[in-house]
Amino acid sequence: MIVAITSFRLPKAMTLDQAREVFIGTSGRYQGVAGLIRKYYCLSADGSTVVGTYLWRSKADAEAMYTPQWRAYAAEKYGEEPRVDYYDCPVVVDNLTGAVTTDRT
Repeated sequence: MIVAITSFRLPKAMTLDQAREVFIGTSGRYQGVAGLIRKYYCLSADGSTVVGTYLWRSKADAEAMYTPQWRAYAAEKYGEEPRVDYYDCPVVVDNLTGAVTTDRT
């Protein structure tokens, strides 16, 4: 599994309520995406940075999402092209389900 973290510095800080509205408005774009297990939308405490944390089945799945078109969409939405960082994720602990998942299960 791969974790991809996208981050955007906003041209103008937003409140948590504003961020929630924006995030809900874009959430449908990520439902049913091949290889995407989970996505978390995050806002920094000062409202100046938006972060997306994605759990993917593979790096190829992640890279299929972050196309030039996606980057342009994100830049238009948030005012800046995102930074994308990748991390190997060999184990996930899910306290809601009690499951421990590995990259081999």
